[in-house]
Amino acid sequence: MHNAGWKTKDMRLHDLGNLRDALKVFARERARLEAKRRADALAHEVQARLFRDAVQDVTPLPKSDRAEIQKARPAPIARQRELDEARALASSLSDDIDIELLLQTDETLSWKRDALSHQVIPKLRRGHWSVKAQLDLHGKRVDEAREALVTFLADAIKREIRCVRIVHGKGLGSVNKEPVLKNKVMRWLVQREEVLAFCQARPNDGGSGALIVLLVAARYKKAD
Repeated sequence: MHNAGWKTKDMRLHDLGNLRDALKVFARERARLEAKRRADALAHEVQARLFRDAVQDVTPLPKSDRAEIQKARPAPIARQRELDEARALASSLSDDIDIELLLQTDETLSWKRDALSHQVIPKLRRGHWSVKAQLDLHGKRVDEAREALVTFLADAIKREIRCVRIVHGKGLGSVNKEPVLKNKVMRWLVQREEVLAFCQARPNDGGSGALIVLLVAARYKKAD
């Protein structure tokens, strides 16, 4: 009877282990599908941009006699509302997402969306796009850094900034001397639709302690 009790307990533990493994597989699959949805949406956006660029020199048709109805201007958005939205977006960024399922990194930690040209990363490394803004996350806790990143990206899009630098540090001041924020920042960036690509900064721009990030042009970003 004693041995039977232990066997029953072992079987329950085994079942719990199988359930835990199944939940992990489910979470990874859901993350993969969500990443694919975002990538497809961005690919559609990029195609639309290419179309606009192709027809930008086309002469528009003469105006018709139709009446032009002036649309009402949108009401101003309170600053507190923007802060609340930034916090909500920050809280939606996962720290546990399996980055290996979403992107492929090379030895210099570069990444781009599949819809973009392979020349984007080399151009980004060479400084083809000038860095116009910087976010320094030194000394911030994880939650503070996540919220600061979301707010920073939203502000950059509003200001029509295409290229920014994010300084996450090398982790030399952490307990285990590991770059905690570095790994988290990469996970956060791939979950943001306005991020097209990023690569490790050149030595004179921060090296392994910073990322250079390419953002989507504001005029092509879909309205909320």
